[in-house]
Amino acid sequence: MSYFSELALQYIDGEWRSGSGSWDIVDVDPYTGDKLAVITVATTAEVDLAYRAAERAQKEWAATNPYQRRVVFERALRLVEEREPEIVQAIMAELGGTALKAVFELSLVKDVLRDCLHQSVAPEGRLLTSPVHGRENRLYRLPVGVVGVISPFNFPLFLALKAVAPALALGNGVVLKPHQETPVVGGGLIAKIFEDAGLPPGLLNVVITDIAEIGDSFIEHPVPKVISFTGSDRVGRHVATVAAGHFKRTVLELGGNSALIVLDDADVDHAVDAAVFSRFVHQGQVCMAANRVLVDRAVEAEFTEKFVAKVASLTIGDPRDPATHIGPLINPVQADSLNAQVDQAVAAGATALLRGPKVGSLMGPVVLTGLPQDAPILRNELFGPVVLLVPFDGEDEAVRLANDTPFGLSGAVHTANVDRGVKVAQRIETGMIHVNGGTIADEPGVPFGGEKNSGVGRLNGEATVEAFTTVKWISVQHEREVFPF
Repeated sequence: MSYFSELALQYIDGEWRSGSGSWDIVDVDPYTGDKLAVITVATTAEVDLAYRAAERAQKEWAATNPYQRRVVFERALRLVEEREPEIVQAIMAELGGTALKAVFELSLVKDVLRDCLHQSVAPEGRLLTSPVHGRENRLYRLPVGVVGVISPFNFPLFLALKAVAPALALGNGVVLKPHQETPVVGGGLIAKIFEDAGLPPGLLNVVITDIAEIGDSFIEHPVPKVISFTGSDRVGRHVATVAAGHFKRTVLELGGNSALIVLDDADVDHAVDAAVFSRFVHQGQVCMAANRVLVDRAVEAEFTEKFVAKVASLTIGDPRDPATHIGPLINPVQADSLNAQVDQAVAAGATALLRGPKVGSLMGPVVLTGLPQDAPILRNELFGPVVLLVPFDGEDEAVRLANDTPFGLSGAVHTANVDRGVKVAQRIETGMIHVNGGTIADEPGVPFGGEKNSGVGRLNGEATVEAFTTVKWISVQHEREVFPF
């Protein structure tokens, strides 16, 4: 595929180049095991070059009329639309994403780029009254300068662009470090889109590397003022610690352990559909996925029968086959780790109502119930096609179970009474929760982010403006000020 031969390179200061490290990242198709590309890693020297290029280019970019900047995003959107078939194939090859997942991710990407047409002109200044006679207080909202973005492997195009595009639209320079499992879809492809859209050289740089090569230099570098990270809570905690030590702001979009709650008056068929999608889209490799489905005992038997039947009907296999619902996990290590967690849960007393086969990176869906209350699997993020069915008696127990986790990203409540659903939703310790919907949702105008170990800060809409800009106070003395000495 041409993307993997053309874009498997570093992109620094407007030039495609090889890294100068002493080892390579091998990009592999998780379904076939075929080698897609070999990329020599970037070193701390290339990280420095990338940040310095962004710093130089950003000053002129920030001074550009915002209406001129937005033209780049109009072109980028058109390019994504024109190249959609090729991008879908790249997502299937590098991520093992199904056709449905690829189209879903691209719809989110296009929403981000459309929103950037507004973000470019969104920052507004303010005039504030002063207690000092003759003084005018002006507040200017300005770009922070340069933003460092570290993106994950599960939705690499969307989750990278979610930070990269608005940061650029708001007048910043960007250095992007994609996950080493998805260096092309999450890195080189983004650079190519913006290069072809006419983004000035140096503003966006992509460094493909690993912490084993560069340590913390991507975070510690003196140029970036904000670090945007999407990934695990373990790594996010480290990013936050290092960044704080260098007085950098962070936006952390971390893991989740979302609960989808089915109350006793819910539409069971609709709840089943929502739960299956919320758990098994992209093999469950979604931070917002419904790890746990909490079901009132009044509807437990009906829900369980219908849910297990629907999950059992899902097709597992080649992500390129349009009929496939569940493709491979990102690599065999992830599949082995998740399978071991299932083994431990069953050994501790859980019952597997359904357990699909595991071959290499492919793992069939698993439905567990009867879990002991202290089972570790109940509180941890499950990044794969494993779901936990947990019965409850009444709303109070549902709320307690939903909150019994260190995470707080998303969730859902199903009920025939919307007001009841909202009241329950308000008691769940999450950044986002949906009544009679799925746990997976992301809209460009609505703040996205979590509570507890699920992250710090928000993105989308006004939250993105706050994340990637700063406020500057300039006062103007219109009349002669009298000083005390």
